[in-house]
Amino acid sequence: MTRWLLWPLYRLLDMRGLLFPWVPVFLGAGIGLWFGLAQEPGMLSYGAAALGLGCCLGFWRHGPELAHPLAVIAACLLAGFLAAGARAHLVAAPMLEQPYAGPVQGRIVEIDRSQSDALRLTLDHVVLELPPDKTPARVRISLHGEVPVPDPDPGQVVLLTARLAAPEGPTEPGGFDFRRMAFFDGLGAVGYSRTPVVVWEDPAPGTQLVNRLRMRLSRGIMAALPGDAGAFASGAMTGDRSGISKETVEALRDSNLAHLLAISGMNMAFLTGFVFVLLRHGLALVPPLALRVNTKKLAAIVAFAVALFYLLLSGANVATERAFLMVSVMLGAILFDRRALTLRSVALSAVVLLVWQPESLTEPGFQLSFAATVALIAGFGALEGRVMRERLPRWVLPVFTLVLSSVIAGAATAPYAAATFNRFTDYGLVANLLTVPVMSLLMAAGAVAALLAPIGLAAPALWLMELAARWILFVAHWIAGLEGAVTPIVAPGPWVLPLLTVAGCWLVLMRGRVRGLSLLPLALGAALWAMTGRPILLISGDGALVGLMGPEGRALSAEKGAGFTAGAWLEKDGDLATQAAAFLRPGFSGPKTARGFVLPDERPDVTPSEPPGAPHPQLLPTRGRGAERCPAGAECGGPFRGIVLTGKTPDLAAACAAADLVILASDAAGRAPEGCRLIDRALLRKTGALALWRGREGWILLPAARAGRIWTGKAGLPDLPDLVW
Repeated sequence: MTRWLLWPLYRLLDMRGLLFPWVPVFLGAGIGLWFGLAQEPGMLSYGAAALGLGCCLGFWRHGPELAHPLAVIAACLLAGFLAAGARAHLVAAPMLEQPYAGPVQGRIVEIDRSQSDALRLTLDHVVLELPPDKTPARVRISLHGEVPVPDPDPGQVVLLTARLAAPEGPTEPGGFDFRRMAFFDGLGAVGYSRTPVVVWEDPAPGTQLVNRLRMRLSRGIMAALPGDAGAFASGAMTGDRSGISKETVEALRDSNLAHLLAISGMNMAFLTGFVFVLLRHGLALVPPLALRVNTKKLAAIVAFAVALFYLLLSGANVATERAFLMVSVMLGAILFDRRALTLRSVALSAVVLLVWQPESLTEPGFQLSFAATVALIAGFGALEGRVMRERLPRWVLPVFTLVLSSVIAGAATAPYAAATFNRFTDYGLVANLLTVPVMSLLMAAGAVAALLAPIGLAAPALWLMELAARWILFVAHWIAGLEGAVTPIVAPGPWVLPLLTVAGCWLVLMRGRVRGLSLLPLALGAALWAMTGRPILLISGDGALVGLMGPEGRALSAEKGAGFTAGAWLEKDGDLATQAAAFLRPGFSGPKTARGFVLPDERPDVTPSEPPGAPHPQLLPTRGRGAERCPAGAECGGPFRGIVLTGKTPDLAAACAAADLVILASDAAGRAPEGCRLIDRALLRKTGALALWRGREGWILLPAARAGRIWTGKAGLPDLPDLVW
């Protein structure tokens, strides 16, 4: 009986030497635990975690060998927890506490475009009309209007007038938390400007050299290759996407080709692989040198230098850092005569990245990049001996490799892409098969053009780059324009992706028949995704937009304004409609400044689950004002009426008398009658966006704000029943 109970530990003991890839899995689990907490851990929690980590390491060093895996698992969980907490406190910087309108001075460190296609500047060395300890370290400003904008250059100190505010939180409970991402990026305020940008000072000598070089190369490519082709080639080579139009970005996204613009493993592999092969075979053509020098290792050293330069040039995002770490491990293996592509190399790069930047675990780039890489290595490793080696004609092998890599990578990243972007690109496989080989030509031509540009012979390589870019964009627009090119996907619940990740890791990393156990979390995750529901009512963080779920989809209370929030709600609903189309759906009535609605009275079979770390929901009465909470199993009838007030001088008394719930897009300031169920902007500043679910015991109200976390600055959520009714 004892041996049967200890069988899992004996099984792990038999797998010694194969367990290292599990280290980043449990490290990530510890990081996820830290991010999932509802309240910020205190020093006592960190002290206990550090003590536990020391005990685990001591037990691993001196304890029985049979229990070593358990000690390592616990140590990884605690190390991930501590790494996330340490990172958060190391990057902590001021965030704007109140909206700001006035002069802004700062140095340009990044240039890109917003979702509305406006040029956007990220500034550091910020000077505002605020005390230094209240001034953010970085701000990001979108340039709107028809004002002339000089060609911005990284390192320039600029002066402009802007409206700034702190980064917004999630658009709904459990949604993407932009404020958290901005906190870890050091971004303390975002806003816009409609005034001219004045260059206050030119770049100081020796500052922002890499960023300035990137912009110079980008502008050189776009000058030689005008139009979207040049902008795409520039984005793929340098990471500068400021010249790419909004229509092109949407076509690339709807055709599943947006990853070609992400400076990731594919781009890094194409460039470093081309340099490695070019040098190795080029040096082999010089017999005196080839006989005296290990050209393979020399090519690896030069390829590493190119990869490092490309990492710095591209801006070093998460996907590029992962690709650089992978390339570094691979080239290091070549230098030490070891096998280059293994799951251990992927795991090592994941460990480095998670310890260095734990917040990357929550980013789509990390999830998509590692899912594709792990699946490709495991998939080709399983097929190498069975199919590919000496069983396929050589002329078939390139086509087989291309198709298989697209299928494996597409299948591995599909759940993460669907959960992040709420869409499935039906013809994405076809688009990738038609463009990935051409992308390798574009990257090779770009490398040749960079080498030949100093002597004025880059024209042929640039011509090839333009042809490749035009073909890729043609395929993107063609695929995106096909009927049924995009299938909308409802956003999954909080436990779906973790379960699917566990299933994938178990399938890839385990050996033998126990692999079949991966079907359990896979089936559970798929079932939870299929049963995912959406809130009946959503209220934006400023109260200006409300979305009501109806038979035709979610109806919106406003035709314009709050476009980002409206788009996020519809995407998570699995709805491809525009805000204007959703405004015309039945659900709201009355003038634009006083939109009335009635909540449906159907009782669901289940109560929705809360996101990890969400505050406890508040139960609202299901009958008229003053009614008791509806108990489970009781007959609770009568419509629940609401009204959304967005006018400048709303009649609160009349609204409270006519509706069970009043949503006000301004501060009530004590003007509401006693007993009025009111949600105003003052309350929403504390709770963030709100979601209303219909549960067995009444209406369940969930706030989006994560109280007490280091990136929110809130001590705690208000008691909703006392504040609202």
